[in-house]
Amino acid sequence: MTDGPPLIVTRPEPGNAATVERAKKLGFDARAMPLFAARALDWSPPAAADFDALLLTSAFAARLAGRGLAELAALPVYAVGAATARAAEAAGLTVAMTGSSGAQRLLDDMTSENIHNILWLCGSDRSEFDARGAMITALPCYAVDPAPVSAEWDALIAAPAILLAHSARAAQRISQLVGGARAHLSLVAISPAAAAVAGDGWRDLAIAGQPDDVAILAQARALWHKGAK
Repeated sequence: MTDGPPLIVTRPEPGNAATVERAKKLGFDARAMPLFAARALDWSPPAAADFDALLLTSAFAARLAGRGLAELAALPVYAVGAATARAAEAAGLTVAMTGSSGAQRLLDDMTSENIHNILWLCGSDRSEFDARGAMITALPCYAVDPAPVSAEWDALIAAPAILLAHSARAAQRISQLVGGARAHLSLVAISPAAAAVAGDGWRDLAIAGQPDDVAILAQARALWHKGAK
């Protein structure tokens, strides 16, 4: 596949390097083009006893929360995907459930188990979802800021390429940077929400079967075999 269009990976580091490495093993001509950079925020952990569970919708929460995370170690973690679960375990937390269909489905599963008082360790920018009657306390511990666009970006998107959007914010920024000249470009979104903000006019617009790296790359490979070159 390396003789075809490049696969443009836009997620922040350290995930970008991991996706590029995984994509190259699959035969893609993968290019690292991170459009965001994550950083830690100052925050103070509340009393763990005031909550039933800890909700993590990004691996950045576990990676960047710092020492305050230890004070929440008694709470069972509900992680939105496998990468987030691994980051939580690496930080010394106990994962009670790993979701496979996005934050809303995970929250639905939590409330079905009568988990109603939830601490959501999150980013400063976050998606909204239906709380389903639960009491959710959002506590930002990290921020993901737009990063400067690489000098290679314009040349890459001027020709056929497959772009990966690992979040709704990524899909939105890709859409803004590409503009209306996108009929030669294919986009793979990690979720229906990300696909929705990407807009129309792409050569192909596909959605990963699950919100994780393996699924988004599998969908990119399916596009390749469909003829996205």
